[in-house]
Amino acid sequence: MAEMKAQDKDLIFALDIGTRSVVGVVGRPVGDRLKVLDVEMAEHGKRAMMDGQIDDIRQVGALAKTVTQRLEGRLGARLERVCVAAAGRALRTQKGSFTLELPEEQSIDAEQISRLEAGAVSAAEEALQSDGGDRRQMFLVGYTVAQYRLDNYPMANLQYHTGRKAEADVVATFLPGEVVESLYAAMRTAGLQVASMTLEPIAAMNAAIPAELRLLNLAMVDIGAGTTDIALCRDGSVVGYTMATVAGDEVTEAIMRSFLVDFKTAEEIKRSVGESEDLIRCRNILGQEERIAVSEVVQVIQDPMDKLADAIAKQILGVNGNAPSAVFLAGGGSKLSGLREKVAIQLEMDEKRVAIAGNNFALSVFSDSLELEKPEYATPLGIAISAGLGLLNDSYVVKLNGQSAKLFRNGVLTLRDILLMNGYSYADMVGKTGKSLTVTLDGKRLVYRGEPAVPAVLRVNGEEAALSIVVHAGDEIHFVPAARGEDAHRTLSELLGEGFYGKVMVNNAIAPLDRPLTQGDVVLTLRQAPPPPRPEPPAAPVSAVYPPPAAVPAQPAPRPREVHLILNGEPLVLPKKDDGSPYYLMDLLEYSGIDFEHLDRTVRLEVNGVERGFQHTLKEQDSVTISLI
Repeated sequence: MAEMKAQDKDLIFALDIGTRSVVGVVGRPVGDRLKVLDVEMAEHGKRAMMDGQIDDIRQVGALAKTVTQRLEGRLGARLERVCVAAAGRALRTQKGSFTLELPEEQSIDAEQISRLEAGAVSAAEEALQSDGGDRRQMFLVGYTVAQYRLDNYPMANLQYHTGRKAEADVVATFLPGEVVESLYAAMRTAGLQVASMTLEPIAAMNAAIPAELRLLNLAMVDIGAGTTDIALCRDGSVVGYTMATVAGDEVTEAIMRSFLVDFKTAEEIKRSVGESEDLIRCRNILGQEERIAVSEVVQVIQDPMDKLADAIAKQILGVNGNAPSAVFLAGGGSKLSGLREKVAIQLEMDEKRVAIAGNNFALSVFSDSLELEKPEYATPLGIAISAGLGLLNDSYVVKLNGQSAKLFRNGVLTLRDILLMNGYSYADMVGKTGKSLTVTLDGKRLVYRGEPAVPAVLRVNGEEAALSIVVHAGDEIHFVPAARGEDAHRTLSELLGEGFYGKVMVNNAIAPLDRPLTQGDVVLTLRQAPPPPRPEPPAAPVSAVYPPPAAVPAQPAPRPREVHLILNGEPLVLPKKDDGSPYYLMDLLEYSGIDFEHLDRTVRLEVNGVERGFQHTLKEQDSVTISLI
């Protein structure tokens, strides 16, 4: 056997992993179109896919290998790099917003915009994780900036504008990690390296609706066996994705039930509808020969087709808000006789504005010998077109920390995009300052800032890089996530400073000075003068001449005067303080009978019927009330 040549750099190999079959396309860009060299299709022997998602990785990998080997044999080239697409069934869309506060008014640059958008995407993922309960690894598929604001003013583009507060709102689309991993695993089983990954609805749109037509509001509906993927465009870009769980299999299963045939036979019957024969010959599950009138089959499939048309219309209207200007039906299910008319009725559109995809394929793809204008070719051709015409760079393999990065591509990618697509967050890229500590001290709000983050390491091909840099095929990224800074922390003694003498309450409870402060603590102090140091007794004079004077009897010290107060309706007599300072309301807390260490309600302090604070000075005969509310 002759040795095969290696896959050329510009030789594009695409695989469409469908519920019913695997389709391979090989082509080469020629000018502004892709020349298709060969197409191969093989059906699954048994169900290896469930509603567009891989269930049996080994079986899917084996079938992909079979398709690959058939193409290799005819082309005489070894196929190693493959472009693939993930089904839209598991897509999750979420809105996210982020604000970037700038230290001073300044011009906004590309790097700050990258950080702003990364923060908004991370916020969307965090919201998605919160809604889902169990945290799952999510891969970013793509996002659209819905709105920028600068100093609260809406903007279409922030770059070079000057301000202090930049904001971004995004709509981000994610796939669960297991969907991505299963596709990569199946390709590894087939001996293939994933060169790029996109979404099936994006791929189908790239084939059915070229970029120059996307100024119009159009819908692309790819009806597969297990799912119906839908993409919508307007104003030059794709604006939304959705899907319906109703697809071609529901029609096949209706035929199985009505005529007692197996799945494969039902598929053949479904394909026969619309052909010239009046009778369809088949064998039922009882082994009996059957002749089924096409009119009977048409009658049986009306109900599931009505449900399919209704599901398509509801999904389009839910994302688009109203009927689009036109609808393109793609995929094998689009060939169902009468479905196009039913979709038009459900959308209340002119029937002429709902078309079977294929007529526009020639704008992007051609072949010298193959018939390509088939609606079931929309996704496999779209994957190949996306890779071959610069929508996805050919052989787009990027290394991230030594491993092939997982990429969804629909245009150029920045370093920020690749990190987000591989599960890193805004905090990983930029880092977060430690949490601030905010306390209130005697009515004054104090804020202690957390420590700054340890910056991330960002290198592309060994050189330091910015998040906004465009990454090219073959680039190697080295990334070490930023480390979060330490949270701010203080104790009461650190808050009050050395030399503090007095009483302290934290959140209405007496607290020791070594107590750590927590967010939102309210601290009240009663500063008192420290007691004067006791003087050293004077040394007795030494004399051998004169005898000591006669001792004078000590006079009793005068008894300090008393302070008379009324506390909670009862008289309270306190001795006057030695240093002559007055009594404060805080001094009476210990006489109130309230357990301040275990408070569960608010303390109310009144003097002579008027609410007062802890540091209120008390006078003779004041009536004090200390109670719990």
